[in-house]
Parts: sequence; C-alpha cells; structure tokens
Amino acid sequence: MKHTFYRGKTGPVVSTTAGLVRGYCFDGLAIFKGIPYAQAKRFHAPEPVKPWKGIFDAGSYGKVCPLLGEENPKGEVLIPHRYWPMDENCQNLNIWTPKTDDGKRPVLVWLHGGGFSAGSSIEQVAYDGANMSRLGDVVVVSINHRLNILGYFDLSDYGEEYANSGNAGGDDIIAALAWIHDNIAAFGGDPENVTVFGQSGGGAKVTTLLQSPAADGLYAKGMVMSGVIDLLAEKEGSARDLVEAMLEELNIDSVKEMETMEYSRLAKAYRKVSPKLAKEGKYTGCMPRKNASYHGNPVVYGFRKETSQVPLLVGSVFGEFTSFTPSPYDRETMTREEQIAEVEKVLGKETAGKLLPLFEEAYPRRHPIDLLRLDFMFRSPEIPYLAQRSKLNGCTWSYLFNMDQPVDGGSTPWHCCDIPYFFHNLDLVEYAHGATQPEGLAQTLEEAMFGSLMAFARTGNPQVAQLPQWPACRDGREFTLILDDATTVAENFDHKLVPLAAEAMMGRLLKSMEEDKESLQH
Repeated sequence: MKHTFYRGKTGPVVSTTAGLVRGYCFDGLAIFKGIPYAQAKRFHAPEPVKPWKGIFDAGSYGKVCPLLGEENPKGEVLIPHRYWPMDENCQNLNIWTPKTDDGKRPVLVWLHGGGFSAGSSIEQVAYDGANMSRLGDVVVVSINHRLNILGYFDLSDYGEEYANSGNAGGDDIIAALAWIHDNIAAFGGDPENVTVFGQSGGGAKVTTLLQSPAADGLYAKGMVMSGVIDLLAEKEGSARDLVEAMLEELNIDSVKEMETMEYSRLAKAYRKVSPKLAKEGKYTGCMPRKNASYHGNPVVYGFRKETSQVPLLVGSVFGEFTSFTPSPYDRETMTREEQIAEVEKVLGKETAGKLLPLFEEAYPRRHPIDLLRLDFMFRSPEIPYLAQRSKLNGCTWSYLFNMDQPVDGGSTPWHCCDIPYFFHNLDLVEYAHGATQPEGLAQTLEEAMFGSLMAFARTGNPQVAQLPQWPACRDGREFTLILDDATTVAENFDHKLVPLAAEAMMGRLLKSMEEDKESLQH
C-alpha cells in the first residue's frame, strides 16, 4: 500500500499561542510531535513557553523526562517499548489529527503509565495515536511531563517558591491541558470536549486531575485504566527528613544548590537515602502530595464536588502483575481435580476451600487454577473507588478486561495488555496474533472496545451496539462489563471474592514481585 507523505516545506503549518508549528502528513493524518507547551525551572511551577520566531519543526518526538536509574529493557514480548533521549526540559506533546480544520472533533489526551516516576508519552509502541485518530475521526494528544523527584519532591518547608513542588509533575499536566484548551481548535479539535485517559500511573493521574482545582474546566470526561492502586497513598508528616538526608548525602547546605546540580548526582543521592526512609514509613516523594492544590486520594478524603459529575470509565485486567511470569501449569492438560489439588498445595486446603467456590461463581468459564493468577492489587481498591464515585452521579462505568492472550499456549491477561485494544493498535503488537486464538477473535473485541471508547469520548456514554446493555454503577450496584470472547455484564460479581483473596494472597504476590522484579513492566 502506498501512502501520501508530506514533510518539510509541504507539511501542515498551524499557528499556536507561542508561534507557528509544522508537522507532516501520513496516511490521511496530520501529525505533530514534540511541541513545547510549557517551560520550568527545576522544582518550580511551569510557565508559558517562550514564543519562538519562524516555524517550529514538529516532525520529531521531544525529549522525555530523565529517570532515576537506567532502564533495563525486559518483557518486550508482552509490552513492546521504545526508548528515547532524556532531558529535564520535557514539557512537550504530540498530536494526531485527521485535519487541521474547524472540525471540532473530540479530543483524547493520553497520560502515560510508569507510576509517577517513570515512563513517557512514547514508551509503549501501543501508545501511538494514529489508528485512533484515523479510525475514530478524533484528535489524539499524548504528553510528557516531569516525573520522580523532578516532578514530585515536596520542598514547601523551604520557601513559598516551592509551594507546590510536590506536585510539579501534575502542574505540568495541567499546563498541557491549558495549552490544549487554547490551541487544539486550530488542530481540528474541540477544546470543550476533552477526554483525559491513562493506564496504571496514567490512570492515577486522571484521578489527581479530578482532585486538582486548577484543572477544572480543562477536560470533560476521564478514563482510569488499571490506575486505582496505592500510588495515591498519603505519606503523613513533613518532607524535611528526606530533604535533610539529601542535603547531607550531597554535602551541600541549601535546597537552592539542588536546583542547578547535575541530575545524575541528585538521582544518585535519592537512590541512596530513600530506601531507609521508605522502610520507616516516611515521605519519599515521587507521588502527589496532598495540599491546597491537590485534595488527596478521593477514597480517603472524598471526591471534590466540583468534578463529581465528570463521566468516568474505570477498569482493570484479570491478571495484572500476576500474569507477567509464564505459568508453570498447562491448564489444557490438567484435570479439574489436578488443578484444585495444585491450588490447595499453593494456598492451603482451608484457604482454597473458601476461595475456589467464590472464584468459580465469579468466573464460571475460567479454569480453577486461574485463581492463582487473579489480580486483587488493583481490583481491591477499585471496588470502593467505584462505589464512592457512583454515589455522586449516574455516569460512572466499570469494566474488566478478561481476554486470555495467545502466549505460551494461552495466558491470562497482564498489566498493559488491554492498551492496544482500546487504541485499535493490535496491528502494532505481536502477542495478540498467536495461533492458539481463533482467527478474528481479538479483532472483534478490539472493535468493540475501541468503539466504546470513541462513543464515550463523543457523548459521555460508552454504550455501543457491539456490547451488551451496560448500565452505569449506582446505589451500591456495580455493573461490570467483562470483556472477553463472550462479553457480559455482571453485578457485584466479585465483591465477596476479592477482599478474601487479597487477605489470603497479597503476601504471596508481594514476595513473588520482590523475587522477580525483572519480569515486571510498565
């Protein structure tokens, strides 16, 4: 297939508040990469980007935020990645649009995963916005922002200039949304119809926006994918212990000196002092800090009334972290009795006896041994999150991605493996095309999930014809869309199972994650 490709002087030029930008055209889209949306001094709030003369070349991705340590590529079969040059001046964004006209298309803003410490807007291959933009006739934006101690290091005890340094990364996201609000119409988007969506840490960032007054009015809808987790757990008390330990390790006298030193030196000192403080339960940064700018974890402090009516999609994946390592069991050759015996061996007969009946009631089409792969790290906090949110409105929807993937003869789904389905990017990943899966099955689910997200972005309601009737959560009733080869909707289907599973199996999961860190990925 041949595609029209325009670049250089023939590429599309758009006028923004800071100056002209030139992108390029490919496969029916206008694409702009690495556009600066703000600038900032280290530990300070972002400011409007300094206007430029001439035309900014938006043909290449911008630098991404430096990480605390060197990345170690791993798990690429399950989560294909891209790595990119890093720089603190990382406040840039990417845009895919069908046309730079006055089309007022829905705008979807992607917030990347990696907690609040790692990741980037282009880290995963499946983050590419081209298919979503082209097939959905929408404008897709992905952003980079400050992370780890560059974006989340509370120095507020050391002067008013650092008042919100503990949420500088969140302020970057808000600055990006403000830029989008002011400029996206020139790229064919509707500034009044912006959906923020993200996975893992990106999903948690959606929640922080709901809790940040400065973001009000900059988005209309949100989607939290595998993002309700203890990333937002509050560390009480002053940040002084961390700051003083950093100063001592760096052999300097003032916070001001940390602003200008090489980042690698700063990161090395943080890596040295933070484990001891974390063990003592003290503040170690690298996550949002509750204050006047960010109202804290809504499950603990309540959702802000100002954003209580924002439509929200919230969901997770059956296996999440438990499915990263290859299963030692061949489900297809084991009898039911053999599977139950193995569960009893791992969990103990009494625990297995309590959990298996609840598991088989919640997942009647799954193998008994799949209980050992059940996620509760995400799903457990998600249940009260949905319950609390849905008390405020009739526009909160729950889903669970339950589609096994054709890897290693068939694997329960893992953290991140739903991303290409929602982005309509199955053609960019290999794992969904294995021979153990009936032809076209994954693509059928992809169409339904993508169509649902596009409907939500347009109207605030995710219902589409390819899905069963899917009510919003209400009155203590969680209606979960269970996405797999026989998608169904179930009410409170796992509410008895998940708390007991978390109580019985969390220790085992945490030990396994500690022993096998190399298998984990974001």
